[in-house]
Amino acid sequence: MMPLDGFGMDTITLAGSLEAKLEAMRRAGFSQVMLMARDLVGHPGGVPAAVQAVRESGLRPTGFQVLRDFEGLSGHLHEYKVDIAKSMLEMCAATGSKVLLACSSTSRHASDDPAQIARDLRKLAMMALPLGIKVAYEALSWGRVVNEFPQSWDLVCQADCPNLGIGLDSFHVFAAQSSLEAIDDLDPERIFLVQLSDFMWRETPTFEERMTTARTFRVFPGEGVHSEQLASLVLRLEQIGYRGDYSFEVFNDDYQQLPLDVVAQRARRSALWLSRDVLHRPAPLPDWTHHG
Repeated sequence: MMPLDGFGMDTITLAGSLEAKLEAMRRAGFSQVMLMARDLVGHPGGVPAAVQAVRESGLRPTGFQVLRDFEGLSGHLHEYKVDIAKSMLEMCAATGSKVLLACSSTSRHASDDPAQIARDLRKLAMMALPLGIKVAYEALSWGRVVNEFPQSWDLVCQADCPNLGIGLDSFHVFAAQSSLEAIDDLDPERIFLVQLSDFMWRETPTFEERMTTARTFRVFPGEGVHSEQLASLVLRLEQIGYRGDYSFEVFNDDYQQLPLDVVAQRARRSALWLSRDVLHRPAPLPDWTHHG
């Protein structure tokens, strides 16, 4: 099967064991996987067995998720989150993941002071540095202080750490109705992760509706009602020089009830649509042309 270079799936989309998910992705032609901490800690054989499964699959980890509500805390809450972050970074490193995803805080206990948020993000990045891990800071569309990607970019710039960048998630961009023109202000070298998905209605006016849609009813690119905006988003990223990975971050309760290969093939169709019809990338040559 023709490989899907530059595209990966998220384990959250599929039902079943970690090994079964990885195999379904590989059969569909994907070469990378976005991992979640629960893939490791929930494995019957524990973290070492899960790490071994990832390595044996041959799939490259796109990244590791997700550290939540880290920034803006103080006192015992801050120390607690630092301990959590250390454990997350250790698991991230164990899998060979080069990127840890950190989402903007939703906590009412967190400060809204940009200087403190930037300091905390810098601290997180410095913790990741010895492990060779980059931190991708993503604006959740229901984040209490940071809920649009231009805000996350400003804070990343303020923190000014070489291994701190942003994560872009098309769902949150569309849910918050952020302007795609702001992509032109980003440094492509500091975009560490791009996650793509769509959904079936035009607007999510409340934080509650955004959360419900995000966690239960995302669909693959090309399956929802924002295909035109999604194509524009990817093209803008390409135009500013982004050459990194795209991962399908699709939380969908219906897909959790379908056979793994059925869902993986839907993801494959999305990858082919983006690669051929949107980005107009040339199809790779079949393997036999590289021999002799």
